[in-house]
Amino acid sequence: MAVPKKKISTSRRGQRRAHDALTATASHECPKCGEMKLPHHVCGACGHYKEREVFEADEAI
Repeated sequence: MAVPKKKISTSRRGQRRAHDALTATASHECPKCGEMKLPHHVCGACGHYKEREVFEADEAI
């Protein structure tokens, strides 16, 4: 069964969509190498997390 097109007003539709906006991802500079990384994540360039080496990063990365 078809639903009338104006069943939900544009303001109500807009209120529902008010929280759908995308937010920019935060990024911080790695204190060791200066590359940008996600907060609370291991740096992919140098392999450090909180001033200690978690894994050895390859030069090919």
